[in-house]
Amino acid sequence: MNELPNDLRYASSHEWIRNEGDGTATVGITDHAQAQLGDLVYIELPELGSQLEAGKECAVVESVKAASDIYSPVGGEVIAVNEALADAPETINESAFADGWIFRLRMADPAQLEELLDADAYQELVDEEVH
Repeated sequence: MNELPNDLRYASSHEWIRNEGDGTATVGITDHAQAQLGDLVYIELPELGSQLEAGKECAVVESVKAASDIYSPVGGEVIAVNEALADAPETINESAFADGWIFRLRMADPAQLEELLDADAYQELVDEEVH
């Protein structure tokens, strides 16, 4: 398994979030999540300007196996979506932590990041699921 980036926080629902340091954050799904889903064939992105609540569904990814909801790790306003994924959802399979980001938001409360898992805690969660 790939090493988890230590600069990210993780949700138990397998999303990652990167604090960009300016009140905004970038969100995607983890390498573990994309591996579980298999080859992604479609993604429904959140709408620009929509207000998201922490822990609520905001996007959908579909693979050849199943459709899966994506949950926002923190609350805030969607300020960007990764339009490239509409034509190439497999980018998430190839680069879950970089080019495969899903959306960016302006965080309503950056302190919500503290409630999420760090890389070590997320790795423990994944290890428990696998065994």
